[in-house]
Amino acid sequence: MVVPSQFNEENVENIRIYHFVEELVASFKNYIDEEFIDDDISMVELPFLLRIRFSDKGSQKDLVNLFKVSDGYTAKLLRRFELAGLIKRIEDPSNRRRKLVKLTDKGLKRTDKILKSIDYWEDAVMDGMNDDEKKVLKKALLKLVLNTEKL
Repeated sequence: MVVPSQFNEENVENIRIYHFVEELVASFKNYIDEEFIDDDISMVELPFLLRIRFSDKGSQKDLVNLFKVSDGYTAKLLRRFELAGLIKRIEDPSNRRRKLVKLTDKGLKRTDKILKSIDYWEDAVMDGMNDDEKKVLKKALLKLVLNTEKL
């Protein structure tokens, strides 16, 4: 991927955060599209599968609210994951009408593969940064993400 010429040390203070994020997302999308070219999970579906992995008691409704998508879209996607053997739906012991979404062993293996690829990409884009710089970057990004709750 060719980075636009405006991304340079002399101009760094004039670049909006939006543009940094846009370039990083485009790079990640290109990488994932190449990495999973023969895979049956798309870039749009990856976040759903990863959220399921890291949710303790996530439900279909939780995913709808998190990703701001329709119940129908989420149900269709979860059904596809279910048919692929990646997830299972289980009854919530505290509310029998609610179904919790959990990864199967196959789903765990698939997300392990995805996370390994994400880690590789992160290492590549942070090449040349020392551990302190990486820590500062992650802390700053956390502040940005937490500030989005104010919007």
